[in-house]
Amino acid sequence: MIMNVQRLFQIDGQVAVITGGAGGLGFIMAQTLAGAGAAVALTSRTLARAEEAAVGLRNETGAEAFALEADIASASGAAAMVDAVMERFGRIDILINNAGMNIRKPIEEYDEASWDLVMNANLKSPYLCARAVTPIMKEQKHGRIINIASMLGSVGLPERSAYCASKGGVIQLTKVLALELAPWNVTVNALCPGPIATELNTVVMTNPEANRFFVDQIALGRWGRPEEIAGPILYLASEASSFMTGAALTVDGGWTAK
Repeated sequence: MIMNVQRLFQIDGQVAVITGGAGGLGFIMAQTLAGAGAAVALTSRTLARAEEAAVGLRNETGAEAFALEADIASASGAAAMVDAVMERFGRIDILINNAGMNIRKPIEEYDEASWDLVMNANLKSPYLCARAVTPIMKEQKHGRIINIASMLGSVGLPERSAYCASKGGVIQLTKVLALELAPWNVTVNALCPGPIATELNTVVMTNPEANRFFVDQIALGRWGRPEEIAGPILYLASEASSFMTGAALTVDGGWTAK
């Protein structure tokens, strides 16, 4: 039998929810999944930004795109997001926990409020969203949960104590959920980007000393381009990764290979 490799990456008729999908890597992910045939729900902390992104996605790909304002750092907000998507589409096949943030400070200046903000955005939100979508995916006996972690979940970097701790927690959360949900054919994996040239990293890229430090650590000798996340996210969302669960896929230009 000749395998239809291209078909492995098609997700026609599926519904994907992408938190923080209105900009940066989240929007690249939305473009990728929409282009592969999925309907996409984009969340943002502001409805206007989500709607602008959804309009752009519809115009560009012709896919159905749904904008949502969501406070996913609360259980009620995560549940409301899932309810709204179910009311609109009647199913959820793919959840990408992408929303996150970073606050850079040395530990003696790292106040409790900043720590809590990062932990709530990066670790609590994926837990709440995964918990909210689990009954649906169990009933469907199919699903993909993709947690956006970071290479900094595996290696440290100064002044990023909360970020590194939260992303390490995301990788461990991924492993536990993979074990719990495997009997229902729901896979749970983490995508761990390295230095990608997004708006979030502008402060580093525009600082010559910091930028040189980063580039020197990357085996490929450059920052990643945002579109270079498209292949890995489609792989994890599609049948191409059907025997992969509990894994952390690192896309970092070789930083962690050292």
